[in-house]
Order: sequence, then C-alpha cells, then structure tokens
Amino acid sequence: MKSLYNKFISFIHTIQGKIAFYPTLFSIAGFSFAILMLYLEKKGISAFVLEHVPQLVINNADTAKTLLSFLTGGIISIMVFSFSMVMVMLNQASSNFSPRVLPDLISNRSHQYILGIYLATILYNIFTLVGINPRETDKYQLPGFSVLIGIIFTVICLGAFLYFIHSISQAIQINNILDNIYGKAKERLESLLENESEKAPNFPDSSNWKTYYSSKTGYFQNVAINNLKDVCEDQGIQLKILPFQGMFVLQEIPIIQISKEIDNNLVKQVLSNFNFARGEFVEDNYVLAFKQITEIGIKAMSPGINDPGTALSTIDYLTELFAIRLKKNDRTIFTSKNSDPLIEITTVNFREILYQVMVSYRTYCKHDLSCIQKLFIMFKYLLLQEIHFPEYHDALIEEAKLLYEDTKQTITNATDLKRIEELYQSLPKQGHKQLKNKNSNTENII
Repeated sequence: MKSLYNKFISFIHTIQGKIAFYPTLFSIAGFSFAILMLYLEKKGISAFVLEHVPQLVINNADTAKTLLSFLTGGIISIMVFSFSMVMVMLNQASSNFSPRVLPDLISNRSHQYILGIYLATILYNIFTLVGINPRETDKYQLPGFSVLIGIIFTVICLGAFLYFIHSISQAIQINNILDNIYGKAKERLESLLENESEKAPNFPDSSNWKTYYSSKTGYFQNVAINNLKDVCEDQGIQLKILPFQGMFVLQEIPIIQISKEIDNNLVKQVLSNFNFARGEFVEDNYVLAFKQITEIGIKAMSPGINDPGTALSTIDYLTELFAIRLKKNDRTIFTSKNSDPLIEITTVNFREILYQVMVSYRTYCKHDLSCIQKLFIMFKYLLLQEIHFPEYHDALIEEAKLLYEDTKQTITNATDLKRIEELYQSLPKQGHKQLKNKNSNTENII
C-alpha cells in the first residue's frame, strides 16, 4: 500500500505541469456542484431563500434562461480570448528568449486556476440551464437560487479575467521569467542541501554489477526513491541509477546496476518507480535552470535581438546559482536507517555544469566587453565563496583562463585588453575556502 501511495504521489507530481491538470479538476468540481444544486433545488432551497430574501431570487423562467445563456456565452468568449493571449505569450517567449522556458510558462498554476474557473462556471451554468423547465409556472419550482450562484460565479470570472490580463503581462517580462527560473532552482538546490549529509558515505564499485535496461523512452524526470529504498532493504541489494536526471533515455539502454542478479518481476517492480516525460521542469532538475538561463543570455546576444542588458542579468542569476551549487556534493547517495549506502544517483558534476555554461558565453559573448567584465566579476565572487571540494576552485580557475585566452584573440583594442588583463590578474588563483568555514569574506569583489 505504501508503495502504491509513493507511486501515486510521484505520478501526480509529474502531471501537475500539464496545462489541462487543474482545469480538469475545476471542471469536475463545477459539474459536481451543479448536480448538488439540482438536488438541493428538489429539496426546496430556492423556496426557502425566496421566503426570506426574495430580492435575491429570479422567479421568471424566461428571464433565468436568457440570463444564464447570455452569461455562458460571455464566459466562453472571455476564455477564448484568454487562450489566445496564452498562445501569443508562448510564441513571443519562444522567439525572444528560449523554447525551453515554455514548459514553465505553460505550467503556471495561476493561469491554470483561471482557465479552470472559466470551465467550472460554464459547466455549472449549462447544467443549471438544463434544470429549468419553462412550463413550470410556480415560482417556487424555479431554481432561482442556483441561477443566483451562477451570476456570482460569472462575477468571479470577470475578476479572474482582470487578474489574468495583469498576470500574463507580468509573466512575459524577461526579469520575471529569470526570477521565476532562479527561484525554482534555488528552492530545489536548498532542498537537496538540507537532505545531504555532511560527508557522503562510500558507495561500492559497481563496475561488475548486473546491468538492466530501460523499457521506456523519454526524459528521466524523477524516481520514487522511498519505494526503491524499501526494495533494496527488503531484498538486501544495492542499486546505482545510471542516467542523470533530465537526461533523454532511449529504450534498451543501461538504466540501473544492481549488486546481484534479480528476477524479472523484481526488475519490473524497480523500473516501475521511474517516471519519464517528454518535457522537463526546473522543480525536478535544477540543472535545467542553468541551461535555460544560459540560452536566454545567448539568445539576447544574437544579432536579431541584440540585448546585452538581458545577457548581463542572466550572468547575475547564474552567479548566485553557482554560489549555491558550490556547497553541494557531486555525489547523491541514499542510505538506510543504519546509514548503510543503498542507492547512488548519477548527477552532473560541478565542473561539467560550469563548462557547459561557459562554453556558450565564450563562444557568443567574447566580443562584448561588458559581458566579459561581468563574467570575470562572477569568477572573482565565486572564488571567494565556501566550497565543498577543492576541485571546484580548480574548475573555476581553468574556466577563467579559457575565457581570458579566448577574449585576447577576439578583442584588439589595447585599452580593452588592459582592462581584461587587470580583471584576470585580480582573481585569487590559490587557496580555497572549505564549506566548514562560515566566515567567508566577499568584500571588494568589484
């Protein structure tokens, strides 16, 4: 039962990013509430309200039908317009920033809630309209109270539409997009740091372990880790997950290694805890934030857009994310209650993340002195931060040297070259601050 619960929670977490998830829930709620109101109408709720507050109840069948029809048509028009605005926003974000930001924009919960309110109200009004019998002349038999609720829901839709216009105008602004990506990645990294032990236990060499292969194709999004821990403890096995999170996994490629051979049923049980998707979300994979922010910065430096200010902003956000990543271990190991290593998840190491980010900026921004200066300021800041491993410091120095060499070959102005030389020579090239040192000095960075 616990295993099914963990799988269900993992599945719900996977589909929450779909644009139809919350609208579907709201639609079911609207339909259910309409059925409930039809039941209450048969019990005489409208007659009760009419006797006590007659001003609130519509007691004419034609008026009620006309009003509900008009309101339903208006909400449908508003919903179509809202959907058109979403499509325009997605098209603009894809053209000006990066197609990778689309999943996060689509999964915006406030927009999903608003579309859900529209659908719920439309369904409620339709089924309330069906419940009106024009042949009934007795005002006590009309669902007047249900019509009143439909009017209230319509007013709520109008308010939601005004909020939607404000929200979507904010969502398309590049600063808000960057801040949203950064916030999700920071939250994910801090969550991983909280669950990370001070010293990762030694995990056995898995080179001679039995390898099992993927039965599905898609982006490796997440895994029900608690279920796998239970399986490992029950079966007395250790497990290594080979693809890193966010990697596109093809069918029949190695996906796990297990310390001993297991039967096919157990293999299926283990693999059933892996979730695959065709899209990626920063909430599940913080590395995607580095990719998205980098792509936005590089797109901003393209001749068609030519927006160095956005590129500089992306470097600021990357600087903060790298500072947090410096505190994290490159290995992710889950242990049993007795602190015995059970599962190792392959992760993208710091050196690789830094290289992939910098290779893009070195290629497309090395001709722009403002971006080069900002990158050297980033290196100087990061070299003064607390780090988990001394190798992180070496990686920063290596990337700073590559940036310096590429820039010297691109910029020919003597004054600019002197400025770059001064920035490079000002970097602290020796020593590092271990994570245990909580009094790092980050003054005089610029």
